[in-house]
Amino acid sequence: MSDLRTKYLGLELKNPLLVGSCGLTGTADSILNLADKGVGGIVLKSLFEEEIIMEYEKNLKEGLGHADNNLEFLDYFDYQLKRDKFDGYRRLIDDIKSKCDVPVIASINCYSVGEWFAYAKLLEEAGVNALELNLYRIPSKIQIEAREIIESYLEIVKRVKEYVTIPVSVKISPYFTDLANVVSKFDLLGVEGVVLFNRFYSPDFDLENDRIISGPVYSSARDYANTLRWVAMLKEQVTCDLCASGGVHSADTLFKMLLAGADSVQVVSALYKNGAGFVRDLLSGLQNWMVKKNLASIQDIHKLGRSMMPENAEVFERVQFMKYFGDHN
Repeated sequence: MSDLRTKYLGLELKNPLLVGSCGLTGTADSILNLADKGVGGIVLKSLFEEEIIMEYEKNLKEGLGHADNNLEFLDYFDYQLKRDKFDGYRRLIDDIKSKCDVPVIASINCYSVGEWFAYAKLLEEAGVNALELNLYRIPSKIQIEAREIIESYLEIVKRVKEYVTIPVSVKISPYFTDLANVVSKFDLLGVEGVVLFNRFYSPDFDLENDRIISGPVYSSARDYANTLRWVAMLKEQVTCDLCASGGVHSADTLFKMLLAGADSVQVVSALYKNGAGFVRDLLSGLQNWMVKKNLASIQDIHKLGRSMMPENAEVFERVQFMKYFGDHN
């Protein structure tokens, strides 16, 4: 049988399949079920900076009685609220660690420098194996330039790296004009991995009931192409690990991401659609491809993928059909 073992963020994984941050990774029972099905690693449900801020503001709006104008108490309340969030996270981590040996990666969804470097330290102390920083904010204010946004991202990463010793990865969007340059900047800061790409909440209109609703939540099997493109183009240009995320709904796509050079692959939507048992289908399908191609290890998949690459990246860089482009293969 082919050997699925690999390394990601310096962690020893029994296979490259990770469950990305989602509701499925928010409870111990669900996580232990996924571990039992054979996943290589778990990214815990994200802690959201906005969630903590909104809860703080909600309590202030509702009033805190005699403490309303007590600045010292408000500082304590702010600290205690955040501490309660992390205590719940710590209990989850302790529970998982006591019952299985699957590597656990914490996730922080953050968009400002703030205090996240301190939160990262708390997560390290809680016993997570690595940390994933999910970086994205909608640049909706016309006075904010792209330079300011990327500088804030780099500052977040820099501060976190100064405060923790566990591996750090960043999960980013594809919406950068200079995406390769941005990834290289994270690489130079010493991140151990970059996850390509995060998936966003999309609002929509409910025309019948005149209200705002959520757009499509799950990815589709057609969504993998852009991730595949960028993993392949960046693999030889950076030293950090690359994790593919988005549109992985079959063993074929899992195998393709590894051929492109991914060190690990995150899956979420396919598990919501097909259940936790689909993990076994993905892994057995990957094994079948490796047997068919006579590949003994994940490293052999990477070598096969590199042997298929052209001398230049033109095949991945082309984004428009030429006038007489008739061959769709």
